[in-house]
Amino acid sequence: MRAFHGHDTMPTDTLAARRNTDRPDALAAAWVFGYGSLIYKADFPYLERRPARIRGWARRFWQGSHDHRGTPQAPGRVVTLVAEPDAVCAGMAYLVTPDVFRHLDHREKNGYLRQATELCFGDGGRAQGLVYIAGADNAAFLGPAPEREIARHIAAASGPSGSNRDYLLQLAAALRELGEHDPHVAGIEAHLLALEDDAPRAP
Repeated sequence: MRAFHGHDTMPTDTLAARRNTDRPDALAAAWVFGYGSLIYKADFPYLERRPARIRGWARRFWQGSHDHRGTPQAPGRVVTLVAEPDAVCAGMAYLVTPDVFRHLDHREKNGYLRQATELCFGDGGRAQGLVYIAGADNAAFLGPAPEREIARHIAAASGPSGSNRDYLLQLAAALRELGEHDPHVAGIEAHLLALEDDAPRAP
């Protein structure tokens, strides 16, 4: 996989960059791990779907969205993963055929690249898979901010795929359905709902 170092900044659109990365085309099928909208919005065919976890990564609303939940002029905030040695990230794993990656690469083109990861299933099983991660070296990366500030940002953003608010609330609901608690997501959701409760209502 190509790495971006020094003063190089990965372009906002990573489709071109990904053409030079390792592809799973030689495999009959591959697992892909979803930790954001892929948990609840599987707009692609799959052979199997299973809750899973990956270790060493924490979910964070630190990635800008220019093409789904915001615009280039006013990007929204969506989740990416940041390395954290003791972290465990819960999500959904899909077993897909290689042709599905053409769709997924386009869906995740706003700064995300595929990385290999080990998936841990609830029954104790493990499998090698792939996950899309938008690193700090991509042009759409927004970085950390206080959770209340992130909630305000999300409340104001919208794009071709809908409001940034709905993305956050659907992700929070999907995690609850999995029986998982992510303090970062839950904290931002609480701030967003509090902001809405405090907002003046029309007479």
